[in-house]
Amino acid sequence: MVSIAVSFFVMIISVSISSGFRHEIRDGISFLSGDVQLTPVNLNYLDESAPIGRHPAYLEHVEALDGVESVLPAVYKTGIIKTGDDIHGVIFKGVENPGTVAGADSLPPLGVAVPSGLASMLRIERGDTLLSYFIGERVRVRNFTVAAIYDGMLDGDPQNMVVFAGLSDLQRLNGWGRDSVSALEVILDDRYRGTDGMEMMQQEIGSLALLHSDGDSASVVARSAVSRYPQIFDWLNLIDFNVFFILLLMTAVAGFNMISGLLIMLFENISTIGLLKAVGMDNRHIARVFLLSASSAVLKGMLAGNAAALAFCLVQGLTHMITLDPSNYFISYVPVHVDLPAFLLADVAAYLAIMLLLLIPSLFITKIDPAITVRVA
Repeated sequence: MVSIAVSFFVMIISVSISSGFRHEIRDGISFLSGDVQLTPVNLNYLDESAPIGRHPAYLEHVEALDGVESVLPAVYKTGIIKTGDDIHGVIFKGVENPGTVAGADSLPPLGVAVPSGLASMLRIERGDTLLSYFIGERVRVRNFTVAAIYDGMLDGDPQNMVVFAGLSDLQRLNGWGRDSVSALEVILDDRYRGTDGMEMMQQEIGSLALLHSDGDSASVVARSAVSRYPQIFDWLNLIDFNVFFILLLMTAVAGFNMISGLLIMLFENISTIGLLKAVGMDNRHIARVFLLSASSAVLKGMLAGNAAALAFCLVQGLTHMITLDPSNYFISYVPVHVDLPAFLLADVAAYLAIMLLLLIPSLFITKIDPAITVRVA
């Protein structure tokens, strides 16, 4: 039972961590640039000379599509920030409610939310003035105020250090009206945040934008997060493969431990098996008795392993006591997410596999001769 409990503990922890990485990183990507992004056809959403409309003709059709939670406007602009003697290139992103980035209701005019990685690198604190330069046909300078510091999900990559500002602030900086934006970002519900789901929704949204566009709407192209961050999704797929391998390994370990345990039970009860055969019980019913006993041990070990795994997930989820290097793992702690369907599927699949393996030692019962065992006993 201890062996079974350890195996199920490892399996459930593996499934929970894999699910945790998928949820945290996909949420982080969605937070940065949406799940599907509608941009100008040249894919350069940083070009201030080619904005798209905030309320195009196809917008209502995209919003009505099953699986779409919301469509949010965004204005992107590259800039250089200077603090003391330090300078750093960043991407400014204008959104309608930048205060939600840091859990606030709103930010003041020219207030920005800075990622924690950038704040640590440049020793920026809340309330500091952020001198920013924007280079185009002419150099524009703005003094932003650091109103909030947020935990950036992908701060390990300098290209993903996004400073959030008000949508109207960046529209004025570009000389745009209220109806001009760099991109429209589509947020999907959890059903479509996998690789296949995002690619399918990209095609659906792109088709709707093309079909329902009018002469006044700028041409756009749809790009999913999978096409923008392929290396991250490949890394997530690698984690899933490793988890699948761990599940197979732990099931095999638990199964073969139970095989040895059942064989010991059979060897210790050879005389009893012979006596049962002598009084007329057939091999199938005798095997059923021992398999039921083994099944009880498997279920008890499974419940103990599940309970320990759930306790670990609860503690790790609340405290983040096990940390990671975000430059390698994108986030600073081991994420856990109890995906109930995957949790139950792992339990049921492992239990059935172990019980099938236990059919092998039960064949030993057919080799026992009651005439010999009863006489020896």
